[in-house]
Amino acid sequence: MKRKIKNRREFRIESNRPLRSSLYPVSMAKELEVHDRSLAVVMATKTRTVPCGGEIRVVHTPTGEVIFRKQDECSCGRYQG
Repeated sequence: MKRKIKNRREFRIESNRPLRSSLYPVSMAKELEVHDRSLAVVMATKTRTVPCGGEIRVVHTPTGEVIFRKQDECSCGRYQG
């Protein structure tokens, strides 16, 4: 019995700025493909943009639907007045 192999990269973490996270080895890329929806959302919540302030999205690749979105806030702890 042959099993159909699903596309292993059904979700994409993307931004208009380079992404940085300690959870994956790729640094300074603007997108990352992931095989699992839950994993993609968790990774996106732990991801920052360089420089800070960019938007991070998780997109379902086959449909183009944005399933998660967050704004990376600048929280370096310095006074920026």
